[in-house]
Amino acid sequence: MFNHIQPSVPDPIMSLMEAYMQDSHPQKVNLGIGLYYDHQGNIPLMRAVHLAEQRLLEQQRPHSYPPIEGSALFAQQIQALLFGDAIQSHQHMVTVQTVGGSGALKLGADFLCHYLSRREIWVSDPTWANHWAIFEGAGLKVNTYPYFDDASGELRFEAMLNTLSSLPEGAVVLLHPCCHNPTGTDLSQPQWRAVLEVLQQRRLLPFFDIAYQGFGDGLAEDSFILREILKTDLDFLVSNSFSKNVALYGQRLGGLSVCCNSLETAANVKGALKTLIRRSYSCPPTHGSQIVETLLADEYLRQLWVSELTNMRQRIKQMRVSLSAGLEQGGSTLDYRRIRDQKGMFSYTGLNEHQLSQLRHQYSIYLVAPGRMCLPGLNQHNVDYVTAAILDVTLPA
Repeated sequence: MFNHIQPSVPDPIMSLMEAYMQDSHPQKVNLGIGLYYDHQGNIPLMRAVHLAEQRLLEQQRPHSYPPIEGSALFAQQIQALLFGDAIQSHQHMVTVQTVGGSGALKLGADFLCHYLSRREIWVSDPTWANHWAIFEGAGLKVNTYPYFDDASGELRFEAMLNTLSSLPEGAVVLLHPCCHNPTGTDLSQPQWRAVLEVLQQRRLLPFFDIAYQGFGDGLAEDSFILREILKTDLDFLVSNSFSKNVALYGQRLGGLSVCCNSLETAANVKGALKTLIRRSYSCPPTHGSQIVETLLADEYLRQLWVSELTNMRQRIKQMRVSLSAGLEQGGSTLDYRRIRDQKGMFSYTGLNEHQLSQLRHQYSIYLVAPGRMCLPGLNQHNVDYVTAAILDVTLPA
C-alpha cells in the first residue's frame, strides 16, 4: 500500500543539526538552528520558569482537558504582552492558544483558506523557510515582496512599498514585527508607519508573525507595529511564540490573535477557530501555558523573567559586537557592520556557499545556507575561534 511513496526531501535546518550532533570535532560550533544558548553553550532553564513550575508542582493539579481554545487567562496575557494597555479598551480581539508559533501559523492559514476563501499570501524575500511549507501545505499560493538585498546587506524598502501598493484589496501579507527571520534586518518606526499607511490605503490583510518578542529592543519596542495598527480600523492576524523568550521550546506554546471590527464578528471568528482546532488536535496542552500564566500573574516572577530576557538580549548584542570587531580588526572583506547592526537571534552574514562549506568541513562551524548565522551559538569560549575561521575563508588567498 505504501511502496509508491518516494523519499522525502530532508529539512535543511534539521539535517544540519543532525550533522552537527554526529560531528566529533572538539571545537565544533552550532550557529544553525534557532535556539538560544547561554554563555556556556547550554539551553537555559530560566529561573523565573523554574520557580513558576515549582509552584505548579506544589499545587498538585490534575491534568484535565482545557477548553478547545485553551486558557482564557493565557489569552489575556498574550494580548497584554503584544498590545500593552491599549488592549483593555479593545473588545474585538480573539486569541486562542496554539501548539507553538508554527501551530498558530497553520491555524491562521487554515482560517484564511476555509473561512475567508483566500488562496494566496505574500511573504518577504527572504523569509523563514517553514513559512513556505506551512502556507503551501494549507493550500495557499505563496508569493513574495522585496525585502532584503543580500549582496549589499540593505533593506529594499522602496521596492517593498511599491509591491505592497500594487497588491489587490484584501490580499494577505505576512510581516515580521521584529527580529526578522532569517535576515535580522528590521524596519524602523517611521518605515513601519509608511507600511501601515499602505496597508490602510490598499485595505490589505496583515498577518504578523512575532516569534522573538523581547530579543530585538525590548518587549514593548518589538511590538511597535502591533500597537500602532490597533489604533486603525484594519482587521489583522498575529501569531506569537513562547519558545524563545521563555525558553519553553519543547512545550510548543504559542497563540493566534485575530482583530475584528465588532463583538459579534469576534464571537463568530472564535467559533471558527475552535472548529478548526477541534478538527485537528482537539485542544492544546496545558503544562506550558500554566507555567507562563503563573510567571506573568506574579509580579516578582514577571520582573525576574523580564530581567533574564534582558540579559539574553544583551548577550546576543555583545556577541554581535565581538564578532564584528574581530572581523574588522582582521581586515575581513565580509560586511561586518550588518552582523553588528542587525537584531535578534539571526544575521544574514553575506557568506557564500563555498565559504559555508569551508567553515563546516575545515572548522566544524555550522551555518544555514545562504549564510544565516544564529548568534546565540557564539560565546566567550568560541567567538575568537569562529572569528579566525571566518577570516580564513573570506580573506583573499
